[in-house]
Amino acid sequence: MSLANGSSSSPLTAQACWVVAPGQAEIRSEQLPALAEGEVRVRTLHSGVSRGTEGLVFRGEVPASEARRMRAPFQAGDFPGPVKYGYVNVGVVEAGPSELLGRTVFCLYPHQTVFQLPASAVLPLPPDVPPSRAVLAANMETAINALWDANPSPGNHIAVVGGGTLGLLVAWLAARLPTGTVEVVDTNPSRAGIAAALGASFALPAQAQGNADLVIHTSGQSAGLATALGLAAFEATVLELSWYGSRPVSVPLGEAFHSQRLTLKSSQVGHVATRQRERWTHRQRLELALSMLTDPVLDQLITDSAPFAELPQVLARLAGADAPDTLCQRMDYYPQP
Repeated sequence: MSLANGSSSSPLTAQACWVVAPGQAEIRSEQLPALAEGEVRVRTLHSGVSRGTEGLVFRGEVPASEARRMRAPFQAGDFPGPVKYGYVNVGVVEAGPSELLGRTVFCLYPHQTVFQLPASAVLPLPPDVPPSRAVLAANMETAINALWDANPSPGNHIAVVGGGTLGLLVAWLAARLPTGTVEVVDTNPSRAGIAAALGASFALPAQAQGNADLVIHTSGQSAGLATALGLAAFEATVLELSWYGSRPVSVPLGEAFHSQRLTLKSSQVGHVATRQRERWTHRQRLELALSMLTDPVLDQLITDSAPFAELPQVLARLAGADAPDTLCQRMDYYPQP
């Protein structure tokens, strides 16, 4: 094994963000062990906050029944806390196999300044994808899986209810289908300009175009799901991407749901969509997501950035109701001694 920046046995101290209790996070130090054979050491450049899922973790809203399935690949601790959680990390390999040394990589690791993991768990970034944009990879992977689950057809009118990062990435992908139309539906009118840049139209819920061939819901709110059901055409599918944790959800299934013969279908990134499962692995799907991040227009989805040291305060802000205009929140890391 070839190493950079010193011996693999040199002690290193890392800083990581932990949710120590519902509504409370802090930065903790930990010492890394000697680098094992087949591992890489990665120094983080950026990490991304998955606002919906990490908001549930921060607020302590992960149901006990889902605690095992909700574990992130390199999570430490357990819900509701203390837990080190996250899965959007972009960094540079500073020790490990020679073919990876100096490469900028993406991996599903929590928010931490420097860390070690199996070399097989990192994916080098395509040369035309900047590290700052690669924090969209996990959401892009979810959006790809959603379109695989939804199976839209050319010419469809597709409504995307919820103009957050995931919803806008779904709209961007759907807008590339031939001859169809895509409308983003959200209560925040500031999403209109971004939707237009991504190739979609925009409407507030009361003005949204109905009779949609496919509706994809990403808002994380029961009111959004009600809007999605109301926009669906006869025998259309409403694809549910929101995950509500332990919160109860009120769904108006007593209105036109039955007479319209609607299908309400869940989609979740933990499994590759059924139609692709025999041909695509999780790694291949993530590689596809990274390869699709070459368009600079996607930088408009990264609306906020902050130093890693401020992550506990950022999590508290994003988990509340005072950050309506934040889409993707990027955390930036600086060289550590």
